Amino acid sequence: IAAERNATRVTAITLSIGPLSGVEPDLLENAYPLAAAGTLAEEAQLTIETAEIVVRCSECGSETTVPPNKLLCGACGDFRTQLVSGDELTLMRVELDTPAAGAERAPVPQ
Repeated sequence: IAAERNATRVTAITLSIGPLSGVEPDLLENAYPLAAAGTLAEEAQLTIETAEIVVRCSECGSETTVPPNKLLCGACGDFRTQLVSGDELTLMRVELDTPAAGAERAPVPQ
């Protein structure tokens, strides 16, 4: 993303992490400075947002937010659910310094 826009540096990165992603947000935050060292993102502010776990019920069709250890339908209580969200690690936003525009918000391609 930075190279496509000829950025001189990355100023901010926002990630969305689901509780079922297998990624521990605190560990990622602690590891980030090592991973970013020597890159355009070395001094970037890292923001981590937590995504909710949402399931869709196979019985009643409802989509409900649930806790990580109880993936039951919040409407009817059925156990036959499909995960809609909560296992993702998504790059939500990147802010860049570009030669022409100063700080620029770069939309993340979906």
